[in-house]
Amino acid sequence: MTQLAQATPNPASAPPQTALPVLEIDDLSVSFSGRSGKHVALKSVSFSVNKGEIVAIVGESGSGKSVTSLAAMGLLAGSAAIERGSMHFHSRHGQRHDLLNMKEDDRRQLRGRDMAMIFQEPMTSLNPVLKVGDQLTEALRDHQLCDTATAHKKARELLRKVRIADVDRVMKSYPASLSGGMRQRVMIAQALVCEPQLLIADEPTTALDVTVQARILHILRDLQQQSDTAVLFITHDMGVVAEIADRVVVMYRGEVVEQGTVEQIFAHPEHPYTQALLAAVPKLGDMRDSAWPRRFPLLGQQQSSDSEQKTARYDAEPLLDIRGLRVYYPIRSGIFSAVTHRVHAVEQIDFCVWPGETLAIVGESGCGKSTTGRALLRLIQSESESILFQGNEISLMDDRAFLPLRREIQMVFQDPYASLNPRLTVGFTIAEPLLLHGLARSLEDATPRVQELLKSVGLPPEHARRYPHEFSGGQRQRIAIARAMALQPQVIIADEAVSALDVSIQDQVVNLMMDLQQKTGVSWIFISHDMAVVERIANRVAVMYLGQIVEIGPRQAVFNNPQHPYTQRLLASVPIADPQQRSVRQFDDSEIPSPLRKAGEEVNKMTYREVGPHHWVANDSH
Repeated sequence: MTQLAQATPNPASAPPQTALPVLEIDDLSVSFSGRSGKHVALKSVSFSVNKGEIVAIVGESGSGKSVTSLAAMGLLAGSAAIERGSMHFHSRHGQRHDLLNMKEDDRRQLRGRDMAMIFQEPMTSLNPVLKVGDQLTEALRDHQLCDTATAHKKARELLRKVRIADVDRVMKSYPASLSGGMRQRVMIAQALVCEPQLLIADEPTTALDVTVQARILHILRDLQQQSDTAVLFITHDMGVVAEIADRVVVMYRGEVVEQGTVEQIFAHPEHPYTQALLAAVPKLGDMRDSAWPRRFPLLGQQQSSDSEQKTARYDAEPLLDIRGLRVYYPIRSGIFSAVTHRVHAVEQIDFCVWPGETLAIVGESGCGKSTTGRALLRLIQSESESILFQGNEISLMDDRAFLPLRREIQMVFQDPYASLNPRLTVGFTIAEPLLLHGLARSLEDATPRVQELLKSVGLPPEHARRYPHEFSGGQRQRIAIARAMALQPQVIIADEAVSALDVSIQDQVVNLMMDLQQKTGVSWIFISHDMAVVERIANRVAVMYLGQIVEIGPRQAVFNNPQHPYTQRLLASVPIADPQQRSVRQFDDSEIPSPLRKAGEEVNKMTYREVGPHHWVANDSH
């Protein structure tokens, strides 16, 4: 057992004597074998999770947080070996299970019923060929907990709890037709369906906007209080930790470096890494008096006085000018599969992007943010009145004529695992666009640039020989950013590009994006739900709600003086990284409006009023 685990706990941090451990992990060490030899992922990890307690594991990507959770669930890859240690689970019937020595059939009975897990990447853990309704009821039917009708009723209730509109449509949908945030909510509902005794949540709110995140945290808190569920909550968001956790376990490079109550860790962090982690947390309101974006102050670096990012050239013509962009998804039914309804994902929106500026698009998951980005790259079918790029009309171009423009407009996707080819090394993945567009003659010729790009996103050059599955979620996102940067485009659409990154790497990547903008004048369309990051990076902010832009203007004006009720709600939902400021949140429990409309039904284009210089708000208030 490590010295840390053996240390006598502070009485204030010790759980109450009546608390019963649900999960006990003692001296656990795990290694992985790969092409580059053996890699030790966990070193003597020890901690416990008690009944009715929420324990948060925090640390940067690659620190071993997810490996710990997968080991507890018995879902480690075949290349993993448990070197030493023990894991015990105490069931609600008082039985003590030795998780490392259980038969696989017995372990499977525990999973889903008594132990459940919410995974980091929903698209890789939801079955793409099964409808959402079937996946939600599968565990209840598999464990014979209720009949089919009751299972469907329970699934619908849980979907409403996680704030999904059109429950019937979602139940009949396949995962690929839902947004990333909606898929994440489906997975949360799936994990809660059997009312498990231990819930392991691996970055469960990463893909969610702050309003839904606040509600999910509230649901988890309610569940924990009502049924004494133990929750192991893995996250890199210190605001979420402050909002929900009872105790905190800090991990660094596979080891537990500090653990204690949430109040102790935030008020008196002792380990240098914990101190650095808390110092790196972006705080909403830091930019209140600054009109221009600013880099994050990195630990050990003095922030220079000229760190304001004044790259936006508003005296020039807009680089992109979008008018009346709309995306409708047809819903077919009946014997002849006729289109009876349409989902109005993006509804006749107008916006411009100027050279060297960062336009942030914020809003709830499912509001049309990602759809807007994909429509601009023609990855999905869309219609528009006009789309001008550098003054040229591109909406009428055929696919062949549009191809050269793909070099000028690049995208970093929300789910890096789904956008990286699992059969290609990351080095080849980054080099591929250089080869396709003739910027490198061979892989050898591209290697120095690939190494430079990997270093720029905080990865060692030798990682070029690895495959995507050999990286953590946050590391995969950095690789996706490096690939988008390879062609030095004029516009990069970053769809939740830093949502999977821990705070220290997130700060570095945001600074890196600003550096690239400073050097090349690239414009960013930054799609995000992290309001504290948006406050740092954005020149202007567009707030989307139900496929429409309800408020758009300079970032300082929108954040300091939000005019639309939805913008006000969005900013009020941001978690504060201070457990002393935990507040009882008020939630709007009214029915969520639906973007589903009858085929042929027309919607009037949104009209706006100017409430300040270049600050526009929608005339109708939701």
